[in-house]
Amino acid sequence: MNQKKELIKNTLIISIGKFSTQLVSFLLLPLYTSLLTTSEYGAYDFLNTISIFLIPCVTLLMDEGMFRFLIDAKKDNEKGEVFSVTTIFSLISFIVWSILILIVGTIVDYPYTIYLIFYILASLLSALAGSSARGMSKFKIYSIFCFLSSFFTIALNIIMICVLKLGLESLFLSYIIANTSVSLWLLFKLKMHKLVKFKYLNRKKVKEMVKYSWPLVPNSISWNAIALTDRLLIIHYLGEGKNGIYSVGNRFPTIINTCYSYFNISWKESASKVVNNKDKDDFYNSVYIDLKHLLICVSILIIAGLPFIFNILVKNNYREAYFYIPIMVISVYFSNMSNFCSGIFSAYKDTKILAKTTIVATLINLVVGFVGIRYIGLYATVIATLTSYFVIFLYRNYKLRKYIVLKRDKYLFLNMFVLLFVTLLYYTKNYLLCIVGLIVALFYTYYLNKPFINSIIKKIRRKA
Repeated sequence: MNQKKELIKNTLIISIGKFSTQLVSFLLLPLYTSLLTTSEYGAYDFLNTISIFLIPCVTLLMDEGMFRFLIDAKKDNEKGEVFSVTTIFSLISFIVWSILILIVGTIVDYPYTIYLIFYILASLLSALAGSSARGMSKFKIYSIFCFLSSFFTIALNIIMICVLKLGLESLFLSYIIANTSVSLWLLFKLKMHKLVKFKYLNRKKVKEMVKYSWPLVPNSISWNAIALTDRLLIIHYLGEGKNGIYSVGNRFPTIINTCYSYFNISWKESASKVVNNKDKDDFYNSVYIDLKHLLICVSILIIAGLPFIFNILVKNNYREAYFYIPIMVISVYFSNMSNFCSGIFSAYKDTKILAKTTIVATLINLVVGFVGIRYIGLYATVIATLTSYFVIFLYRNYKLRKYIVLKRDKYLFLNMFVLLFVTLLYYTKNYLLCIVGLIVALFYTYYLNKPFINSIIKKIRRKA
């Protein structure tokens, strides 16, 4: 399938731009955990979570609408309409929300209110720039954009933490400066500033884009609400120190999110392009099975390999995080599989179902977390998150039958057995047993992804 080759190609291009810098960021974890207290790291994580929660409210996720409508836009005036509607709406909304945040921040005496406002601005510009490049299918320049954003964020982090000794503020400032400057560079590189004109504001286009985008807002808010309610419960009942431990534990499952994000960016475009093709069912099912096998193996490999590197990357006062990571990893797996389904819903421009599923999952997360946190501490939040993500995956998979029936994976029970086996060995903390778990994980990864791995090996041999 030519579309599948294009999907893989675009994913690889994006991966090249993102992976190297994000690997360095991951390896800098010892720096953060040694120079920042658990409370400081918890405070940064909380601000980041708040900003992620507020962004959909500020933008109505018009940047996602812009990406989808730019795919269909062929002429410059059509692109101008889409970009002008998105940009003007987003900036006006940002000003209004900034005033509200400033008022609320003053009332509750939140010490990082100004940082939060500029953090949201940097995220807004990054979303506009990234969606513009993706919508115009300029994946190479998007990859460069991702690389530069991550590189400058990491570089500024090192300078500000190690040299200038700014502590917690360095994490805020490095993100704001790096993402704002690189986003503006990309927007000018794409000459998007020439497309922002009030004459392009079209009432019909505004209605079309808002109709597509607004159902994504409760969906996105609900996703972020799961993370936010976790943090609020932890901080209220257990303190910011425990939130710092929870945040560090989350850094490891983020590897899966990172891998999936490379794919998801190109997946949304590919899913939309084939929506009217006769062989779309075969394409969707083929990608679904391949992705499922890849993600389950990444999850198994992380759980199997973590016992050998955890103590190297994480300092003593954060090591409690070790016990929560496998549950977090499994949660992220179901989160990403449900996001695969959302890519197909978006292709059909049926975004309403996304909100319904995530709202229900958020309520489940809140109830389970609230009931359990006083009895089993952090375990309650990670179990609540796993439960909510699992519910989202099952429900979206079921509702997707309106458009396509995804095939059942014949390796389902074997996947569950290997995952459970490796996880049990992980908790023994026995070095020899963990080696056995790693060997099993490596062999199973090859077995489940043999065609894909062999094709890569053949290509490498041809080039050698």
